[in-house]
Amino acid sequence: MIDQLPKIYLYRRLVQAKLFIDKNYHDAIDLNGIADEAYFSKYHFIRLFKKIYGKTPHQYLINVRVENARLLLKRGLPVADVCYAVGFDSVTSFSILFKKITFCSPANYQQAELKKQTEMLQSPLKFIPGCFASEKEWLQNRNFR
Repeated sequence: MIDQLPKIYLYRRLVQAKLFIDKNYHDAIDLNGIADEAYFSKYHFIRLFKKIYGKTPHQYLINVRVENARLLLKRGLPVADVCYAVGFDSVTSFSILFKKITFCSPANYQQAELKKQTEMLQSPLKFIPGCFASEKEWLQNRNFR
């Protein structure tokens, strides 16, 4: 039990830093600010964070920003507005990082998602697994096609 206390304490501090990133991703936060949140030196913090989460704090921050950008793009917001809303300073750097993570540009991602939403409204059965639809006998009901 005594051996576990330091590990639990370190883990809690790392979780605190992760939650800080999750909450403040849209602000201009940097490694020093995040490490300060966890009360670690930045080099020790990077090592521990990567060991626990599999990414450096900066990589994690970029991923959180891109995931939140995906949600905003699905709502049809302009790419530039999304870029600044999730904490990027430049549309160009946002687009490059977004494409690196999602394998398509923000504009193409948005077009595909909006097209998918339209298709879902027009033919919802197309997006329901066949086994579930047949169990509910929706395949026999022509109104769902």
